[in-house]
Amino acid sequence: MRTPRSVRDADVAGKTVLVRSDLNVPLADGRVADDTRIRASLPTLELLLERGAAGVRVCSHLGRPKTEEDRKRYRMAPVEERLRELIPDERVRVLENTRFHAGETKNDDGFARELAAGCDLYVNDAFGSAHRAHSSTEAVAHALPAYAGLLLLEELEQLGRLLGEVERPFVLVSGGAKVEDKLGVLRHLGGKADAVLVGGKMAEQLRDENPLDFPVELPVDVVGAAAFEADADSRVCPYDGLPAGWLGLDIGPETRALFAECLASARTIFWNGPMGVFEWPRFADGTKAVAEAVAGNGDAFSVVGGADSVRALNELGLSDRISWISTGGGASLELLEGKELPGVAAIPSA
Repeated sequence: MRTPRSVRDADVAGKTVLVRSDLNVPLADGRVADDTRIRASLPTLELLLERGAAGVRVCSHLGRPKTEEDRKRYRMAPVEERLRELIPDERVRVLENTRFHAGETKNDDGFARELAAGCDLYVNDAFGSAHRAHSSTEAVAHALPAYAGLLLLEELEQLGRLLGEVERPFVLVSGGAKVEDKLGVLRHLGGKADAVLVGGKMAEQLRDENPLDFPVELPVDVVGAAAFEADADSRVCPYDGLPAGWLGLDIGPETRALFAECLASARTIFWNGPMGVFEWPRFADGTKAVAEAVAGNGDAFSVVGGADSVRALNELGLSDRISWISTGGGASLELLEGKELPGVAAIPSA
């Protein structure tokens, strides 16, 4: 896999650096509710400051603003406030939400030049947005000398380990609502895995029609619910024994045990996607069981991606027991599909 040149090799002393970070964080009551992504951006920013950058301009999108009300809701002020608490250095400045500019998602050269104005070089550290050819991720890399940030490089290295020779057994766990979202990864990685475990709504889709040319392990039992409601009547059923009109909202206890046993013997693990509607406590046990099994295998190289899987690990306090937690959702999947990411391709090779 191609390696872009590193920010470590950039001469930044006395220069103004434009940094594309991933500061797309959840907000609550006008404050940052989870600063995980802000903290992930710190090593690159601190490196630039330590090496004498005259100024560091940080840009990022936040949310998907479409209306005037959205523009008020998704201003970067709370993000800048939190970043300044973590790095109280006046050389750091956070620019306004890049998606407030219509040209951002169109990869507009004019907006890229606006971002680049007054800057000497560009650093892309936003792996989570590297799969998007936007002005702040792709076009601006042609307007300034471009480098990869520390987080971006680490993501490429750790995820890249799954694309090469892996220690076996290699177990891939996939879940979530739509098979289409992860079909590329399943096709590209699943064929080299020793076992592919599938839960969530995806399992039902694959049971009805499996487009893959290798076998997958599907749930043998499910937690069924009379309606798609958090407090609906529920019971454990064989996968083919749901009462008429009922929904399978989680994998059942027998499936949890089978999946956990498979994961216990793995030496390489990739997990993306919940096993059910884990946001509702009564249907969270399957996702919890997978999270505990992945985290409990200290002998394996484990990679977890996807907001829901990462959220589950964080809520269970298991994140520090995973080898690598990816900050990229769609970017992780596209990289593991074997696709070239526009935000990476735009940076010259090392």
